[in-house]
Amino acid sequence: MAINPIRAFYLASRGTKNFLLKRPFCVSFEITYSCNAKCKHCHLGGIVKDEEQASPEQFGIRAEELKPVVAQISGGEPLLRRDLEQIIKVIKKPQKPPFIVLTTNASLLTKEKYTSLREAGVDEFSVSLDYPDERHDEFRGIPGLFKRIETLCTSLRAIKDKCITLSCVVQSQNYKDVIALAEKAREWEVKMNFSAYTMLRTAKKEYMISEDEMPEFKQTIRRLIEFKRKYKTVFTSEYVFKHMIKFFENHETPNCRAGERFLVVNPDGTLSPCGLIIKKYQSQREIKEDFLKSNTCNYCFTSIRANSEKPAKYLIKDNLQNI
Repeated sequence: MAINPIRAFYLASRGTKNFLLKRPFCVSFEITYSCNAKCKHCHLGGIVKDEEQASPEQFGIRAEELKPVVAQISGGEPLLRRDLEQIIKVIKKPQKPPFIVLTTNASLLTKEKYTSLREAGVDEFSVSLDYPDERHDEFRGIPGLFKRIETLCTSLRAIKDKCITLSCVVQSQNYKDVIALAEKAREWEVKMNFSAYTMLRTAKKEYMISEDEMPEFKQTIRRLIEFKRKYKTVFTSEYVFKHMIKFFENHETPNCRAGERFLVVNPDGTLSPCGLIIKKYQSQREIKEDFLKSNTCNYCFTSIRANSEKPAKYLIKDNLQNI
């Protein structure tokens, strides 16, 4: 989305400070583990009974303490929380960081809800979309979901900057569809983002892109980069695309910086280094002292990791292009 110059300055200033002070660029507030989807590539799904949930005010305190550049509101499915708008309002700081991204499967995201969440302070909606047709419904376990997303996006045509980015988890079953997904996003006048599948959630190796598929996958990524250069509607940077290839070739990306460049606030307000390694830390300092010194996990290249761990020159370059 377009950001006014004053806010862009504050975001850049905080990004610089966080880089130097080793504070996180992105904090994912996973406000519930409950989810109304049963995605084939995810370990979550169903309602978590008697879940201990932090209050909006507690999440606000965490945001003040961690001072992220980007606050991702996610889950589970965050729209299942009735106090979602209150959570966003206490994290939001007018004209200042953090930039607030709401990650959702969009099954509960109506046009009216979209409007009220924008008014509450959401800067960008990250809407999951893994196929450019009804195969998405079957993959996510929600009948009619593709049409709901299409209806939402097309109902907002009158809005020039819809602040919606469709987000696809790239895996062996859908990598041949990524150009069609990018085309669909352009047709709906929204942006497109791509992230690499990881086995850490479900241990399903069949979704990893195989050695035999790599030549076609590389060619597909080259076509996506060309599409990005031509239409400017793909959020994913060329740096991330190229490292995504390396991830699927090696099945790992070394030097994970979880807990430093990015981290997670759990539903109860405690901290985890990432959404795939759930802990109950009380502070980032505790994560650094206990987790970072012994972390050997290299087995993901999720979007939050890919975009938080870029070298400084790419962080600056890529973010300037998306302002």
